[in-house]
Amino acid sequence: MTTFADSLKKEIARVARKELREEIAALRKTSVTQRSEIAALKKQVKAVEAQVNKFGKAKGRTQAVRTAPASDLSDTPIQTKGKPGRKVVFTAERLKVQRARLGFTQEQMAKLLEVSSLSIWKWESGGSAPRASRVPQIMQRLALGKREAESLVAA
Repeated sequence: MTTFADSLKKEIARVARKELREEIAALRKTSVTQRSEIAALKKQVKAVEAQVNKFGKAKGRTQAVRTAPASDLSDTPIQTKGKPGRKVVFTAERLKVQRARLGFTQEQMAKLLEVSSLSIWKWESGGSAPRASRVPQIMQRLALGKREAESLVAA
């Protein structure tokens, strides 16, 4: 009797697998098309984000140029985006991040900021900090775009 029960269980499992195979194939096909659609949508989102960032940076540069000429920046503290009364603080980490963003060596960054490369090294390592009178000029130069910074270094 045991062999009959085992045979019956095996036959039922085989028939169930056979019926499910067609349904699973349809689900797999749907899943593949959905995954490819998701990948295409991710690419589109990435492209749109890149355009938004590009336009946002261009807009930010034009507003900064219009609202605060270079001669006025030396006298006033630099403020964060639209938050009055908050000064931007110079940090070694910010300098490292900006140098990496620009793709500059320490020598190129030194030329951009009009200091020695040893000063850049000391500032990045946290061994020292720039003079308070130089911080606004340094922060202004760090806020430049890559092309503007490269043109200043080349000049």
